[in-house]
Amino acid sequence: MRTPLLAGNWKMNGSVELVEAFGRAFAEAELPEGVEVAVFPPFPYLHAAQNAFADTSLLLGAQSLNPVHSGAHTGEVSGNMLCEFGVRYVLVGHSERRQLYREGDEEVFSRVLAALSVGLTPVLCVGESLEERDAGRTMEVVLRQVGFVMSRLEPEQRACVVIAYEPVWAIGTGRTATPAQAQEVMAGIRDYQASYNRELAEGLRLLYGGSMNAGNAGELLAQPDIDGGLVGGASLKVDDFLAICQSAG
Repeated sequence: MRTPLLAGNWKMNGSVELVEAFGRAFAEAELPEGVEVAVFPPFPYLHAAQNAFADTSLLLGAQSLNPVHSGAHTGEVSGNMLCEFGVRYVLVGHSERRQLYREGDEEVFSRVLAALSVGLTPVLCVGESLEERDAGRTMEVVLRQVGFVMSRLEPEQRACVVIAYEPVWAIGTGRTATPAQAQEVMAGIRDYQASYNRELAEGLRLLYGGSMNAGNAGELLAQPDIDGGLVGGASLKVDDFLAICQSAG
């Protein structure tokens, strides 16, 4: 059985007050058994989150990392630094990093390796633009992004990667892929992984990351190949994120 994962990506939002509110809420919340929940706040809030989440089941994630461990890289954060704050997960290849900061496939791969080298679990983000979807290229684009990383990893490394499918056209727009559309892509990713190792494919956790909210989470999470969600805007609201997490039971 694959362990469901709900990951809240706060992007460049949040505050110490919000971190503490999540800590209080999740200290009292009843979550479905066997569900993992992780929050990915901006770097400045990692220490506050480490403290606020100490008495909860919340896990801590980071939104990016630099491929090297240290050095003259002003403004960057390494995987070793993240580990000091108890970070367990790190996003790699999010569409905003690819688009706004020009992180290409090679850079994404180097960040996956950097995460794995220090024991962090990379959440590899993949997805197509609206133009690519309308051109019928969804699976071509998604599997190219997946394959560029997974085909170059060792078998034991592949087993440590989580993949998040985020249709770029649905992020922050209020639009959402239908459960059937999301399931089709997820099944395609899993079938692709089966070409390496069927057991690996069966254990691979796949998250949906396109405007998941309290209203659509239950139906999306009920799909056979969707093992959780990478939640954006709804993860900034305690009650909404709790409702999403509770729908994963």
